[in-house]
Amino acid sequence: MKTFFKTSLVATLLALSGMAQADFSANLGFASEYYYRGIFQESTSASGGLDFETGGFYLGTWAADVGDGLEVDLYGGFGGEAGDFSYSIGGTLYHYTGDFDDTYKEVNLGAGFGLVSLDVAVGKYDNFDGPTLDYTYYALTVEKSGFYGKYAGFSQDFDGEYIELGYGTTVSDIDLGVNLIFSNEDLIGENDEAIVFTIGKSFDIQ
Repeated sequence: MKTFFKTSLVATLLALSGMAQADFSANLGFASEYYYRGIFQESTSASGGLDFETGGFYLGTWAADVGDGLEVDLYGGFGGEAGDFSYSIGGTLYHYTGDFDDTYKEVNLGAGFGLVSLDVAVGKYDNFDGPTLDYTYYALTVEKSGFYGKYAGFSQDFDGEYIELGYGTTVSDIDLGVNLIFSNEDLIGENDEAIVFTIGKSFDIQ
């Protein structure tokens, strides 16, 4: 929790000191089904977000319809590249306006080289009136020309794995995507397969 807010504070201060070089953007999207990390969230979910980036530092918020209220995410961090190598460090807070779920707090780490990337999230789940749960999420992704394959899962107090295969492209400034999700029984209590279609649009704000 402290790491997330410290990262967000640094990003905010640097952003305020470099407004002339900053990039603001917004996005709107729609998914035939909302799956996150292999777990079903809601059917026909609309979403939208705002992002701010300057000098590799970023800060943003994103919200999605989850039926019983909204999921509202806040995130910030730093990312960069050195040749074919990319890296990122940051934090994310997941909050819900209704009773759909409780709060998650994460530290996010990412690294990539060429076609391959690895993402790790170390988090805590408030778990309503129960004990706080610790978890680690990991995802290995291979991407080329819009096609990607992902193997991902959880450890510690959370458990389970999934495979995701997909393709994304942009047509007339509209982002289109389709992905197949195969989640195992440990992740959601039963084996699950889904095909998800997405459409979205990003806007530069100056």
